[in-house]
Amino acid sequence: MASFNRLPLRCYFANMAWRKDLSLLLLRLGAGGLMVPHGWGKLNRLIEGLNAGEVQFYNWMGIGTEASLGLAVCGELVAPVFIVLGLFTRWMSIPAAITMAVAAFGAHAGDPIGDKEHALLFLVPYLVLALMGGGKYSLDSRVTRPR
Repeated sequence: MASFNRLPLRCYFANMAWRKDLSLLLLRLGAGGLMVPHGWGKLNRLIEGLNAGEVQFYNWMGIGTEASLGLAVCGELVAPVFIVLGLFTRWMSIPAAITMAVAAFGAHAGDPIGDKEHALLFLVPYLVLALMGGGKYSLDSRVTRPR
């Protein structure tokens, strides 16, 4: 039987911090960066709808279509830009996650899973970022770093 050398395994796990931080960077860039075009489209839709006098959108909790679309713009454009930068990552992940949960379980409640899939696929990384934060390679770490 071959002997098990623990030193390389210990060295491997000693260097895990940079892998975690790199993973959080990739998660932020991927989830935030891929969401920005969706938010940009919704912003244009909001502006055009307000100019035309009628906004067509899901009326979440009866707050009105304009307010619902405005909240979606915040969750799909504003928050993801902050997430990409790594600024207030935990806080900005919350509105982004709520927007995706409303999209999946509200706007597409009666739809098949295929129509909910995009929202659910964005929901998971936003929840992870809300729990983990932006990591070392974020503006959060620069702002909160002890001097």
